[in-house]
Amino acid sequence: MSDLAGSFENSNSKPLSADAHAAAELDRSSRAVRRTRRASSLGQILANSLIASQRGSTALLRLSRPSKRNALDNAMIAGIENFMSDPPEGTRAIIIYGEGKHFSAGVDLAALSESRAQGGSITFSRAFHRAFDRIENSEIPVIAVLQGAVIGAGLELAAAAHIRVAERSTYYALPEAALGIFPGAGGAVRIPRLIGAPRMTDMMLTGRTYTAEEGMPLGLSQYVVDDGQGIAKALELAEKVAANATLSNFAVLQALPRIARMDPDGGFLLESLMAALTTGDDEAKARLDAFFRTRAANAAHSPNGDDL
Repeated sequence: MSDLAGSFENSNSKPLSADAHAAAELDRSSRAVRRTRRASSLGQILANSLIASQRGSTALLRLSRPSKRNALDNAMIAGIENFMSDPPEGTRAIIIYGEGKHFSAGVDLAALSESRAQGGSITFSRAFHRAFDRIENSEIPVIAVLQGAVIGAGLELAAAAHIRVAERSTYYALPEAALGIFPGAGGAVRIPRLIGAPRMTDMMLTGRTYTAEEGMPLGLSQYVVDDGQGIAKALELAEKVAANATLSNFAVLQALPRIARMDPDGGFLLESLMAALTTGDDEAKARLDAFFRTRAANAAHSPNGDDL
């Protein structure tokens, strides 16, 4: 990742890890965390392989398992769910990114094998669903910064984010079929929405991969930047996101995806309801009043009195 990432984390971030006792009591502890928001901006219980930091109103969550190419195991998934269930107070945008050369090479196969041996494959998959649902259905916009391997469950994680910034080193792959398995972290639902079922079928059956440049027009990312510039771009986007009206961001994240999946009549109705809800909000009224005052002032100073 970029030097920028290391520079602000060294000065502004604080690792948050669960000790052995907290890990054993994760379920009970996470409920307590949800009930009690600490005054601290980083009051979550996270796995050792997750590091949270804060940059103004933007929270950053780093996948910190570079020796495993940030492969996702039970502890990381529980930590992501916990973090997304109770983001730091005052957070207006969230950035998720990977430490090292890769975003995530997918599920930790050792953890998958262990869950299968214990008869818990469905439970394992559903844990991923809960965590990634927290991302997709978050009231706070989530930006994923991608680099290197975005493979399997790593791509499923990225697909749950609202905005994806890919560095040029990024490549996308879905190797599950070659391993004799099937996506289990929501990818079978989310990835076809981005690139279509035929392309996902091709990726899984033939092992086809896409580069960052190839993936952007397909919908795998919205932005492509030079290597090392992903976090800087994400912070720039997070600043713009944070400047929006809170209710407007809520409508974009919660209503827009549902409208896209609805029949047209239902979609038109929900659109009208959200339009009425947002325009009636006090923050929207204040912003519109400010806009009209500015436009009136500009018109008054125009040589021709034009309405600017």
